[in-house]
Amino acid sequence: MATVVAIITSMVVANATQTITTPNAAFIAYSLAFGANSAPITPATNRSVLVIGCCTTFDNEGVGQVSLLHIPSTLMTWVGLESPTSAAITSGRIGGTGHIVYIDVGHQVDIQKASADTILVHNGSSGTRAGNVTLIW
Repeated sequence: MATVVAIITSMVVANATQTITTPNAAFIAYSLAFGANSAPITPATNRSVLVIGCCTTFDNEGVGQVSLLHIPSTLMTWVGLESPTSAAITSGRIGGTGHIVYIDVGHQVDIQKASADTILVHNGSSGTRAGNVTLIW
């Protein structure tokens, strides 16, 4: 009986350049009366931005996040996760204004697209809500 031996040779060629940099970040705290909006926030442009928002008001705590791309004067596109209790994937691609992600448990405080180049925190609840938003790029 003959024995067959297989020799497997693998060659990997890498042509990628890797640059590791310290990320930039912005931290924005908010405390909003019912129906109020935060000041406009301008995300970094032409790169991925991690947007993390939370509500820290007692009995309304929550957190939501999206990965967002801001193309200046054109559109924003994103995908992420809404705050619980009814957590769901959120995604969109819009040139106008509108909802991006809920950041409180009752889905009344959200981050919205405010203009072609800005986002904001909107308090749609009937009471004051506080928390913060962090952008990392």
